Amino acid sequence: MNKIRISAVSYTNTLPFLQGIRYSDVMNDIEVSVDYPSECARKVIADESDMGIIPTAALTDLQEYHYIGDYCIGSTDYVDSVFIFSTKPIEEINTLLLDKQSRTSNGLARILLKHYWKRDVEVVTEGEADAFVLIGDRTFGKKEQVAYAYDLGHYWKELTGLPFAYAVWVSNKKLPDSFEEKFNAALADGVSRPDDVIPGLPVFPNFDYHKYLNESLNYHLDDDKKKAIVQYLKWYKEL
Repeated sequence: MNKIRISAVSYTNTLPFLQGIRYSDVMNDIEVSVDYPSECARKVIADESDMGIIPTAALTDLQEYHYIGDYCIGSTDYVDSVFIFSTKPIEEINTLLLDKQSRTSNGLARILLKHYWKRDVEVVTEGEADAFVLIGDRTFGKKEQVAYAYDLGHYWKELTGLPFAYAVWVSNKKLPDSFEEKFNAALADGVSRPDDVIPGLPVFPNFDYHKYLNESLNYHLDDDKKKAIVQYLKWYKEL
């Protein structure tokens, strides 16, 4: 069997997964690249990778996809790495700058502005704006540096009562069951000991890696997260 090409995300939230994969003999079956979320999606869509942990919004561009394993990048409430940062209260913003590294979170911000805050704002991809979307490690320690910080995982929960899945392990073709079982076991091992990835990570003010990896993130792709994906994609297609 040819090695299975996998694209993973370069953020801290994926390190437990990568840890499990690297300590598993599934490494003998795969080639791994580490990319931004949007690039993970592009590679899987273009069939440059067979599978990846891709942003939920990118599922709309795949003619065929299969969930791989029982895990995702998710949260049950505050996620502490997906924000709208703003210079003024969100009820007063008129422009929103999107995050070039994101897609799902850009969509989530727009969905929440429309359905939760009932705001019709101008969305821009360049230049200045009243507020901006920022995700991943670049948000660490920044909540206290801006006037207003809106955690999108929390407001999604407020709107829907559901958790959220920001990225999911999917393949663009059916992969062997034996591989899927081995890969899922590797993911399970990695997320069972997330604190192992903390030593050596850069220190940020007012940011706690243990809390982030063990409480803010929730890695289980359960039925409620799958319901959230269905609802998100419905609203996303309406934007």
